[in-house]
Amino acid sequence: MLEAFLTVGVIAVDGVLALVPSQGKLVAYAGFIALVIGALALDLGVFHKRPHAVSIREAAAWSVVWVVTALLFGWFVYEAYERHWLGLGLDTPYYVTTAVEGAGSIVRGEVTGMQALKQYLTGYIVEKSLSLDNIFVIALIFGYFAVPAMYQHRVLFWGILGALVLRGLMILVGAELVQRFDWILIIFGLFLVLSAVKMALIESHDDPGNNPVVRLATRLLPVTQKYYGSRFFVREGEEVGGERVVAPEGKPGVGRLLATPLFLALILVEVTDLIFAVDSVPAIFAITPDPFIVFTSNIFAILGLRSLYFCLAAIIGKFRFLKTGLVLILLFIGVKLLLLSAPPYLDEMAGWVGIEVGPVKAIKIDTGISLAVIGGTLTLSILASLALPRKEKAAPRV
Repeated sequence: MLEAFLTVGVIAVDGVLALVPSQGKLVAYAGFIALVIGALALDLGVFHKRPHAVSIREAAAWSVVWVVTALLFGWFVYEAYERHWLGLGLDTPYYVTTAVEGAGSIVRGEVTGMQALKQYLTGYIVEKSLSLDNIFVIALIFGYFAVPAMYQHRVLFWGILGALVLRGLMILVGAELVQRFDWILIIFGLFLVLSAVKMALIESHDDPGNNPVVRLATRLLPVTQKYYGSRFFVREGEEVGGERVVAPEGKPGVGRLLATPLFLALILVEVTDLIFAVDSVPAIFAITPDPFIVFTSNIFAILGLRSLYFCLAAIIGKFRFLKTGLVLILLFIGVKLLLLSAPPYLDEMAGWVGIEVGPVKAIKIDTGISLAVIGGTLTLSILASLALPRKEKAAPRV
């Protein structure tokens, strides 16, 4: 009976959405953004209206909710592209392996539901994997500023809201560049390979207090020495929670706007995500040049980051091989992108030094293979960490 109900629902939706003209893709974006805004409004305005410390049980439940929501949206992606709801799957950019005169790697045409679903799931897993390293940095920021547990969700909420806007802009610009100048994929590929090498060789988690953005913020705006509830800003001299706000230098006054340490933590969370986005946005363009798939899979991965943080923040450091797994994933994606984008240009590059190579066909690794490699690498790195835990250092004898 449930199957029959779903079938009738699909047919009904199919009949309605098939009538939408080519501008339907804009409707698809608007609908997705409305879905995200509605989910965030429910999150902060209903379920987390009162600040409280998020328990592991609560975080695990929310993690399941976000993962299930992302998978359900994957079902929508399949149906929408298969049935071309809102014009999705029609006149859509995708990678090809045929060497075309002019060295193009991207063409526009029809994309099936299964192709779109595999791209969406692969992009989602890539973004989710790369966000794991972000969790460690966020934990470092909260520890440095001694952010009370009951206010951490608020910081992550507004931090991720800002990340959605910044990543949306980066994806918009990236999609336009990729479709206009597909040679930029070579730069993306080289950048991902270099990022993997850097991650493997260099410890990049710096002292949050030395961040230049934090130093600039403290120069432009005085910062209080203590927290005043969950507020990012307070007025000097006003009363908050039965306590009068005092300026950092200890001189009482009235009306001057002051930032709290919670605001500094928020700034660093935003900066951290922006830094990680420099790696993750090119990585997802290695999967597909379709901006709708890139945008939706990226956003769903970010939406679940808050809950994932509260689940893993205390134990993420125990996964000793996780960083190795992330390095291998970045390296694989970078090489995959180079194999796809560089060969059509090899003849032209060789001509610069007087060597004639002839047309070279691009090598496209199937999305299903990519999904298996990325998911398998992440799973093996976690299992290896559990099977071979880091040995605790013995306490020195007195």
